[in-house]
Amino acid sequence: METRRRIAAAKAALCLACLASGALVLLWSLDFGALARFASDPPEMKSSSPTVHQLAVRKEATSSSELVGGASSPSAESAVGVRLSPRRNATAIRKTEKAREARKLELGLAQARAAIRKATKLGDCPSNCSGHGTSKSVYRNRRAFLQSYMEMERRFKVYVYSEGEPPIVHDGPCKDIYTIEGRFIQDMEHGSAAARFGTRNPRRAHAYFMPFSVTRMVTYLYKPPTYDVTPLRQFVADYVRAVSAKYPFWNRTRGADHFMVACHDWGPHASHGDPHLYKNSIRALCNANASEGFNPQKDVSLPEIHLVDGNISPKLLSPPPPHIPRPLLAFFAGGLHGPIRPLLLRHWKDKGDPDIRVYGYLPKHLDYYTLMLQSRFCLCPSGYEVASPRIVESVYAECVPVIISEHYVLPFSDVLNWDAFSIKVEVSAIPRLKEILQAIPEDEYRRLRQGLRAVRRHFVLNQPAKRFDVFHMVLHSIWLRRLNLDLG
Repeated sequence: METRRRIAAAKAALCLACLASGALVLLWSLDFGALARFASDPPEMKSSSPTVHQLAVRKEATSSSELVGGASSPSAESAVGVRLSPRRNATAIRKTEKAREARKLELGLAQARAAIRKATKLGDCPSNCSGHGTSKSVYRNRRAFLQSYMEMERRFKVYVYSEGEPPIVHDGPCKDIYTIEGRFIQDMEHGSAAARFGTRNPRRAHAYFMPFSVTRMVTYLYKPPTYDVTPLRQFVADYVRAVSAKYPFWNRTRGADHFMVACHDWGPHASHGDPHLYKNSIRALCNANASEGFNPQKDVSLPEIHLVDGNISPKLLSPPPPHIPRPLLAFFAGGLHGPIRPLLLRHWKDKGDPDIRVYGYLPKHLDYYTLMLQSRFCLCPSGYEVASPRIVESVYAECVPVIISEHYVLPFSDVLNWDAFSIKVEVSAIPRLKEILQAIPEDEYRRLRQGLRAVRRHFVLNQPAKRFDVFHMVLHSIWLRRLNLDLG
């Protein structure tokens, strides 16, 4: 009799506590041990390796089970809940709900993986496949890409940290060679894409964006000409420390579901500010050099886009149609820096060859974009860093890019088949450039031009962002890393 009174008193106290906190939980018929079953490990996902959220869910579920499961131990006192305070039970319930919410997110990702794998096994689309205007040959697997893109639109949610102040955080360049850095931050925080992919509830997010700008760090923190990147690394370290102290999300995966976006050459150096950011997080970088720590399995290669006034040059908006002849075989103009460009200029500058025009900085009486539009091929050698805005400019001009680089991971190469719209030439083959380009058959050249027209929209920055444009392609690359799935 005494025991029954104790049970009733304990349940009544717990019910009052829950009602006071606004919790709508039916406790009279709920066994305490049943909560532990809600917090049990999720079923095994059909994935080659555990994803970051699987690890997080298991850790969170285990802690919840330990807290709640103790109430179902053989001890008579814990079985009736006499020793469990209402506050402790409310905490256990909250942890259980968090674990269930995380499992729900991971289940959605597992379903997305299954749908993409199914599309991959079906093979590429036939020529008459409905593909939202996509061209078959420029994709590694168009069917898989479209399925993945639709899954991203349906499911992907990003939480943008609010910590930090402009101009270094929540701001970035929108009108220079690092345009994509500032525009991505802007679109992710304020554009129409923010409404679609953003979430204000961090527990419903698949990924977490740290919206600092490395370009702004260089402007406001770097002291030229020291070449000392310590202030940049310190800022990154402080930012990670701040969000990891305030939120649980960084610590539960050691940053594996977090990402940064940086187009400045020193983006990789800044990411060294936190070892877990460098090793685990998704780093979207223009300087995608595989020989300097860029890991294409987790990092994202950003296209470098130079928009002087924030818009594409009017000359590049409508390139001449394919039947208009292009008198020049190849063209390049640019600064003499890095190890590759001196070789190019040594072999082809001022040689008097009417087919190949190679300059240092372009003479004032000549127009850069006009020469691109007059050329069949545009030479894109790396400078000090691997990326070059000439690649995207070549796409706009429908001038087939000739990529001369070492260790450069090309943007969106997990989706796009770059061989369908560009030429790659080894550095050692620079003396034979004319021979190599003249040997390309005319029908192959026309196919490359068609490929450029097909991929153009994937390299355009729109305001507001549009489906399949460069913002969405970058976000899709981040989505793939979050899925840990390669579209082959």
